[in-house]
Amino acid sequence: MYAIIRAGGKQAKVSEGDIVDVERVKTEGDVTFVPLLIVQKDGTVISDRAKLAKVTVTAEILGESSGPKVDIFKYKAKTGYRRRAGHRQKYTQLQIKKIDVPGAKPVTKKPAAKKPAAKSDTTKKPAAKSDTTKKPAKKKATPSSTAKSTAQKPAAKKKPSDADKGA
Repeated sequence: MYAIIRAGGKQAKVSEGDIVDVERVKTEGDVTFVPLLIVQKDGTVISDRAKLAKVTVTAEILGESSGPKVDIFKYKAKTGYRRRAGHRQKYTQLQIKKIDVPGAKPVTKKPAAKKPAAKSDTTKKPAAKSDTTKKPAKKKATPSSTAKSTAQKPAAKKKPSDADKGA
């Protein structure tokens, strides 16, 4: 099951147990995301706004970090105009705990079913494969070899002679 959440003006595709970096969230403890954009469960996609309003995604805050530094330098030649600035985005690291879809049964893994005991050696063996091999396909005549001999080249352009220039 996965859901698409909206956090910090961006969208993220999350499922239970994922660790996601989103733009800074100034809270502690757990965070819930409501409403969601899309939820997919067992091959069915929920995109109806009325149903999505009831679905929640709960996440736990793991910590904060900073993104890469972005240097900004504005310059205009011959005027002495120079501006220097920088930016470093703050991120919050979240671990998705639960995607709660009301009215849905909780997902539980079923134990593996026992396989029946192997039958005795009285079973028939498959027939041996015959040794029929395919012959390679015949090569087709290449049209490029015949086209070269029959096609004529266009006549070359004549260069003006010295006599034509003096006229």
